[in-house]
Amino acid sequence: MAQARRELAEIRRHHGSSGRSGSLRAAVFGINDGLVSNFSLVLGMAGANLDTHVVVLAGVAGLVAGACSMAAGEYVSMKVQREVFEGALALERSELRDEAEDEQHEVEVILRAQGVPLDDAKRIAPQVMANPEVALDLMARQELGLDPDELGSPTGAALSSFGSFSVGALIPLLPFVLLPGLRGLGVAIGLSGLALFIVGAAAANLSGRPAVFGGGRMLLIGRRRRP
Repeated sequence: MAQARRELAEIRRHHGSSGRSGSLRAAVFGINDGLVSNFSLVLGMAGANLDTHVVVLAGVAGLVAGACSMAAGEYVSMKVQREVFEGALALERSELRDEAEDEQHEVEVILRAQGVPLDDAKRIAPQVMANPEVALDLMARQELGLDPDELGSPTGAALSSFGSFSVGALIPLLPFVLLPGLRGLGVAIGLSGLALFIVGAAAANLSGRPAVFGGGRMLLIGRRRRP
């Protein structure tokens, strides 16, 4: 059984992470939010005919404030979610220990629901219950709908969100740092649109969808979110 579990872990690594841990979602959301929100901020400041230094200062302030806010929000929400999941797993673990007979019956039901014949389910269930970790893994996935290997990392989600928001917010800001006046504004608009399309295309590629579809969708959503 130990060998089979090692082989299963290798199969999962071969297929890669599904992104359910939260870091991928936080990264995509962070770069999109950072780009759109900071673009709106610097565009509004530039439209007010303010000095370039004022526009840049506002953009930097928006980047820092937004990145910290996003990171804190992701950390807290992911931490609470993980604690809820861990609590459900702890309760299931105690039920496997204290209510073994009822839990074995549930294992039989799960096996039968997966197409295992009744006699085979009755024979396999005690073998599953003999290994508490295997039983917990089965019950978590089939009864609770959780993947114990992908509960999500609050720190990982926070860092991913902070970094991606900062990158997104930096894209519309850099042209104002490097180029004067209307040239910076024009480059910021074009660069922001291109970045939105690339992020959408990359996310679509991960899910097997056409890159053009994902890029166009992200660009359209980004334009509509702009004030």
